[in-house]
Amino acid sequence: MALDISSLADTYRRDGYVSAVDILTPDEAADHRRRLEEAEASFGSLHYRSKAHTILTSPLELVTRKDVLDVVESMIGPDILLYNVTYIIKEPHTPSHVSWHQDLTYWGLSNDEQVSMWLALSPATTESGCMRMIPGSHTKGVFQHETKDDPTNVLLQSQTVLGVPEDESVMCPLAPGQASFHHGWTLHASMPNNSADRRIGLNVQYVSTSTKQTKHDLDTAMLVRGEDRYRYYEYDTPAKGDLEPEAVERQRALEDKHKEIAGTT
Repeated sequence: MALDISSLADTYRRDGYVSAVDILTPDEAADHRRRLEEAEASFGSLHYRSKAHTILTSPLELVTRKDVLDVVESMIGPDILLYNVTYIIKEPHTPSHVSWHQDLTYWGLSNDEQVSMWLALSPATTESGCMRMIPGSHTKGVFQHETKDDPTNVLLQSQTVLGVPEDESVMCPLAPGQASFHHGWTLHASMPNNSADRRIGLNVQYVSTSTKQTKHDLDTAMLVRGEDRYRYYEYDTPAKGDLEPEAVERQRALEDKHKEIAGTT
């Protein structure tokens, strides 16, 4: 069934997110999960590794789908850069969680023409620690974040917004193949995975070509739709195969660069 792009865009502007958007069939989601887990078997953990689309063809295929980019275009316009792609994986019965935060706090971007997609490759349920959102929080400005040192927190600096009104939060469960899209200032979090299955999501950031990195001029991205008239970024090289040695070497350097950007205020 075709997506109602206009309705999704209206909900996104109002609430700061949309959820349970059908992208893949269950069989397609299972195939992409298989491809990820085959890569893990030879490479090791791919959890939270930046620029996954530069070393693996599966995430590259997913993040450049026409239906995905149609949704993104309705939110940030027709000229779209792929900024980052990571798998976020919570193993069964583990304490890993994500504290309340806003994505854009430490990224150094010049504007908020940015949207994140979270695409489920396994069930993201209340039990497995699906995301929670605070509707409308993207209109409230920047909340104060505290940085912490919590090894169970998935976030790079364990950054946390205190005093979030939990009673206003909305659970966003996803079946395999469904996605949520959220604004960079939307408050969101997730709880530990208490289920017997891995909670696997592909986390993707898109930005408008007008969005500049303000911390330095060495950041990278990849044009996936439209025209880049600004050329603020060096261009990432998309994966041409899986785990090719030269691509893996480049990805490690990109990983270090991304941590340097996101890990400084």
